[in-house]
Amino acid sequence: MTSLVPQAYPNRCGIQPLRKLAHCCLGTGLALVLLAAVGMMAQAVSPAEIKDPELRSLQQQYMDDLQAVGRDILADQFAYPFYLSRKLDLDEAQQKRADQRSIRFDRYNGQTVLAITGNYYAAYSAEKTTSDQRARSTFMNVVMPVLKAAVPRFQSNQHIQGYAVEISHHILGTVMGVSMERPENLMVFLPQASAVRLLGSKDESTQQAALLQGQAFLNAEAVTIWLSGEGPRLDAGAPGTNGSGDNHAGPAQAGVEVVQNNNVDRQTASTPPSTAQPKEPPPPPRDTSPQALSALQASNQEVLAKLAKELNPQAHFVAYAAPNFVAFRQSIYLELSINSNLPETAGGSRYKVAAMAFDDHVAHLVRPILAYFKEDVSFDGISFSTTVHVAGKANAAMSEAVEFFFPFPALRCYEKYDCTGQQLIDAGTVLINGERVALDLQVAEGGSSR
Repeated sequence: MTSLVPQAYPNRCGIQPLRKLAHCCLGTGLALVLLAAVGMMAQAVSPAEIKDPELRSLQQQYMDDLQAVGRDILADQFAYPFYLSRKLDLDEAQQKRADQRSIRFDRYNGQTVLAITGNYYAAYSAEKTTSDQRARSTFMNVVMPVLKAAVPRFQSNQHIQGYAVEISHHILGTVMGVSMERPENLMVFLPQASAVRLLGSKDESTQQAALLQGQAFLNAEAVTIWLSGEGPRLDAGAPGTNGSGDNHAGPAQAGVEVVQNNNVDRQTASTPPSTAQPKEPPPPPRDTSPQALSALQASNQEVLAKLAKELNPQAHFVAYAAPNFVAFRQSIYLELSINSNLPETAGGSRYKVAAMAFDDHVAHLVRPILAYFKEDVSFDGISFSTTVHVAGKANAAMSEAVEFFFPFPALRCYEKYDCTGQQLIDAGTVLINGERVALDLQVAEGGSSR
């Protein structure tokens, strides 16, 4: 097929008679413009490829808007190479030849969403970053710009219930002394109202509450993304941002490398470019030694005694287990040992028992207990360690040991009514009889509304 690109055929216009030269070069220039336009339009999936009739109709109806979203995404300046892509986990050489049409309407948990997928060619050091740090960095540097391109065009569209963005990045590490690299996929879902709230507010607490109303998964494992970099399950010094919530163009990412052409020609990106603000050094890890716990206990003894005395009528503290500080997952929590007495109707699975203990007892203690502690506390959260007793002869021998570990950022979010009880649980850790579990309140309680 004859090419219209003049670089490939440098003499094509030159050999024409003078009267034809202008026409030839004008035609070539027009062809270049058309090729560029086709490239931009190719970011949206063709309606004919969508099997669902309703989704296919939406794809056809809003094709111009989808193409505009693609143009806006491609016009953004990403920290490292980014491509929209129908297929994840491609190396960059393959990606350049692969189908880059990824913007389409799809289904997520029965809802109609605008779905966008792509490959981000940055690699995170497994030794220098945690999974939460990687999720946050890719969210801030890629997912946020994608949402900013998509949400304004569809925020008033009644057909769209949310947005699902899936981005692949890479991890660098060593196995038995051999350097290895593997892809890692971040998937973020935001309901329509939450996406609008996230992008429309300048208040970080409001943005965080909106983000918590969605879901995030890293290689299918649930993660919690905290905009400030100081939330639970997120180590200090997270890469990518300084907490402003809008700095994806500043790639100050510790332990991140550029991935080019099938893992060759790497260049480090651990030093921020001259235009970026210098990163503050991460704070030292929390001292969880017995000596540190004892010192914390002594310094807080007066407030703990007051708390135990004043809140005992509603908390039902265990008489022989005074409030004390414990180490859990490299953090320090104030452990409150309580008894939860549930009605006979609460009998059922251990998940139902744990869920009702939270709803009927623990949740009502969060705000009264937080009133005893200022924002600048020297520990990381509160642990409610409860023995759950279910009334009735049939449940006479039934009791479950349930522990809820809640970090302070999630507790404060719940205290301000910016987070639900389910979001508080998702941000923390739940143990039933010493085993960690995922606790869905509505499912555990048999679909009852709260």
